[in-house]
Amino acid sequence: MPKISGAKQIINPDEKEKICREVLTSLPEWSGKDKSIDVHAAACRMLPLWADIDEGTVRGFIALRETSPYAAEIYVMGVKKEYQRHKIGKGMFTALLNYARRQGYEYLQVKTVKEGTSEQFDTANTFYQSLGFRELEVLPLWSENIPCQVYIRNVNY
Repeated sequence: MPKISGAKQIINPDEKEKICREVLTSLPEWSGKDKSIDVHAAACRMLPLWADIDEGTVRGFIALRETSPYAAEIYVMGVKKEYQRHKIGKGMFTALLNYARRQGYEYLQVKTVKEGTSEQFDTANTFYQSLGFRELEVLPLWSENIPCQVYIRNVNY
């Protein structure tokens, strides 16, 4: 089992972009989505971002985007497959949550594929629910075949 090293906030924009690109490219659910990876990696340059790095190996990352003065969202998050289910995602989320509290946000949200639509994304749904996120609404944001589930969580929960 990999050791838990915790999340570190990354400040350098080039490093943030590189980390995002490296992790997303390694995940099967992002396979063939090069344009989307480019968009997310470019956006991460300017967002608060935390990464789990153990002895030079990037294991995962999480980025936060403000959506209003009262709320922010997990813009993008990824943990390399070989490191999933080792509390790395939870550790990165805890760092992001502490930051959100310090910034005075009241709510966090995250968007994913609606539960039951894709086995691949059902794991993400279970993960977000375990962190205290609750279903807010489902939107036809991406397509009719890929309904977007919006989850919300009180920052002080």
